[in-house]
Parts: sequence; C-alpha cells; structure tokens
Amino acid sequence: MKIEIVTITDNKLIAKNIWEMKIEAPLIVEDYKGAGQFIQILVESSWNNPLRRPMSIASIDNNEVSIIYKIFGEMTRILSTKLPGEKLDILGPLGNTFIFDNNSSIPVMVGGGVGLAPILNMHKEYSGNSNVILIIGARSVDEHFFDHDPDNDIYLSTDDGSAGVKGTVIDVMEKYLDIRKKIEIFACGPEQMLKAVQSYAVDKKIPAKISVESYMGCGIGICQGCVIERVNENKSVHSYHEKYSLVCIDGPVYKSEEVNIV
Repeated sequence: MKIEIVTITDNKLIAKNIWEMKIEAPLIVEDYKGAGQFIQILVESSWNNPLRRPMSIASIDNNEVSIIYKIFGEMTRILSTKLPGEKLDILGPLGNTFIFDNNSSIPVMVGGGVGLAPILNMHKEYSGNSNVILIIGARSVDEHFFDHDPDNDIYLSTDDGSAGVKGTVIDVMEKYLDIRKKIEIFACGPEQMLKAVQSYAVDKKIPAKISVESYMGCGIGICQGCVIERVNENKSVHSYHEKYSLVCIDGPVYKSEEVNIV
C-alpha cells in the first residue's frame, strides 16, 4: 500500500454516464496483487471534501491503472472533468483478490453497474482459459460498452430488453448456466444483485465469491465506515469483530456464505 501522486493519461465517456480513467501509477502497479483490489482517490483536497473515494481497479497495463466509474454525485462529476496530464493523489492498492484455483471448474464472472470493473479485470486475467463465462447486467443497451456474444460466452442482460437477455443477470444465469456442470461464480455489483447471486448459488449448490461495494472514508480500517455482518454461528455475544467485518481490510472479496448482504 502506497500513496502516489499520479498522472491522468486518459479520461473518457464509454457508455451512458459511465467513464473510464487511466492513470500512470508505477508504485501502485508494483504492489498490485490481482483482480478485486481497489484504490482510494482524493478527488479534491478541501475542507468540504476531505475523504477519498474507493474505485475498483478495472485493469493493469504496464505502469497504467484503469478505473471505471459512474457519475453519482459531485465528486464523480468532478472526476469526469479531469484532463490528461492532470494529477491525482491516490492510495493503494487495497483489499484482497478474486482467486480461482479449481482447474476442474469453469469460472463464471458476473458484474452489474459499476461493479463490472473488478469482474472485467478478472476476465482479462483469465482470458487465456477457453472456458470462461462473463455475464454483465445493466438497465439498458446505453449502459453497455461491448456486445452480447454467446458464441464466446459473453452474455448481457438489460432491464428493458434492449440488449441481450431481458431481465437481470439471474435471468441470464438461469437460461445459460443451468445446463453447465462444475462452475464457480465470481460476482460484484449492487447489494440487490449480490443478494440474488447468493440465493442462486445456495439453491444450485454452486460455490461463489462476491466482491462487496461499500462506502469508505479511509480504506485502511480506521473509520469503521464499511462494516458488513459476518455469518458466524460461533460468535460471542459481545464480540464485535466476530459479528462484523470491515470490507476495506477483510474484503472486498468474500466467500458468498461468509457475509450477510442486506
């Protein structure tokens, strides 16, 4: 983990309200361990906005780190106005990683919203494996930036049916995964999506790992702002650490059965 003043190399709109930024960050890349990790960006150094914003790493290419973000508020709007050559103060890389080490299974990577960043990163890392399945959900075709391509095991869902399968990523999974054997699910996205993936994995008895999106103040376990409830039947009545987990230092990647998504 390092603090690095980085240079923006690219920042562009890639779909409706969705941006991709690339930054030259050799120190961050030096410590990078794998898909699932994130960085904390100080978008604006001011008393009004003193906190860093967490952003999942979408790819690593030589000394360049890319992130994919959606404009939700003032800080992401400001981030979208940044130009190549400008500087940013970032902390990272933080968090743990997606690990796939079962050669007898097929990895199924599921992303929704801006949760697709670590999923695309993982997909890139394992793209040399011919048996890799990618599922991405969005509200409409305007929010997708690649094509529904079942022949290459790339599947899109849209709420309005304007691209791929009409519905959610669960509809895609029920349509295309029920005929598959020996799969393992890796997912990142909004809480509602992750909860649905958890239920699907339990019902189908499929192992799953999920990356939890969370608001964070510090990213290093001090502020306690990213608490998630553990599933721990043996926890002591008064044990805070057995009952709760901090996404920033224990996650963001968990086995699906380890945490409660609410």
